[in-house]
Order: sequence, then structure tokens, then C-alpha cells
Amino acid sequence: MDIKKRIKEVLDRGHLMSLGISDEAGVWVADVIYIHDDIFNIYWMSDPAARHSWAVIRNKQVAGTITISNKSKELNLGIQFHGLAEKIDGPRYDLAVKHRMKRGHPVPKETEDVLQGDSWYILKPKMIQLIDEVNFGFDKQTLEL
Repeated sequence: MDIKKRIKEVLDRGHLMSLGISDEAGVWVADVIYIHDDIFNIYWMSDPAARHSWAVIRNKQVAGTITISNKSKELNLGIQFHGLAEKIDGPRYDLAVKHRMKRGHPVPKETEDVLQGDSWYILKPKMIQLIDEVNFGFDKQTLEL
């Protein structure tokens, strides 16, 4: 079993990432709709005034989870990871197209303001753990990046 392929499957099938941050007030988790690229970078757009957005500016170290299984007695499938996150400047039309398609919306026009005051963020994972009960039982598989 190729764990990179299985991690990509989780990223493709998932919709929400639970993003964990730490700031002056303590730890916090926020769910965000994400997209990803072929080297496992994860992108989302968010209000720059949101707590998790402010926290990323001050402390780039973040963690997250994406879970595919969600029913009682369903075999576990998901990933957990940590890495560095940062704000991306600009409208990034390429990301807007992927984000809209993931949500089932029409592709935006290049002139359309998709962000509407939000900003793009990227999480570059340093380590991803795959939880795949079907193929590995309760033994997490680790991918160092």
C-alpha cells in the first residue's frame, strides 16, 4: 500500500480541515474548507480578522486533521499533520478555481473578486500521519516531508 496515494485520496475526498493554532489566549481549532496541491500543501481562504488567521501571522506552527470516516462503527480513515502556515498575498485565480470546483460552484471569471475581503493561506506539512484502519489497523503510517 502506497501511503502517499492513500493520503492523497484522503485529501481528495475530504472537505473540512480542522486547523489547530496557538495564540496568546491559548489553543484553538477552526474548521475550514480546503484544497491541496500535488505535494500535500493545503490551502484555504479565510477572513484575515478571524482568530485562526491572526494566529497564523504570529505563530506559523499549526496542526490539523482531516477525517473521512464519520459514522458509528465505520472503519477510521483520515490524516493528522503539523507544519508551517502563512498568509498568501493576492487573489490567486488558480486556487479560486479549485476551491469553487470543490464546493460544486461554477468556475469564477478571472475578473471576479472571489476573496471578497478574505485572504488565502497555505499550510506546508512537515509530517503527515495516515490513519487507515482498513489497511493498517490502528498502526498510524507516518510520512515525513
